[in-house]
Amino acid sequence: MDLLADIIGMAGTSLVVGAFFLLQLNKVSPRGLTYNLMNLVGALFLLFSLCINFNLASFVIEVFWIAASVIGLVQYRRSSKTQTAA
Repeated sequence: MDLLADIIGMAGTSLVVGAFFLLQLNKVSPRGLTYNLMNLVGALFLLFSLCINFNLASFVIEVFWIAASVIGLVQYRRSSKTQTAA
């Protein structure tokens, strides 16, 4: 189970870091769906990994990362509804 947790955790790290690199390369928008989904899924994967190999500081930051990603997704949904209504 430890190996699986490590693999899922590394996939999460790849998603979060990949989203940041794509943002820096202007390939995604910080308010866009791709960026926020990559961060949300990455943080969820890392949180799963931390449930197996616990680290309090990392756990706390991932909870906040998930919250920030959810806020970004809610804002994305609201803005896309506003644009389609106009």
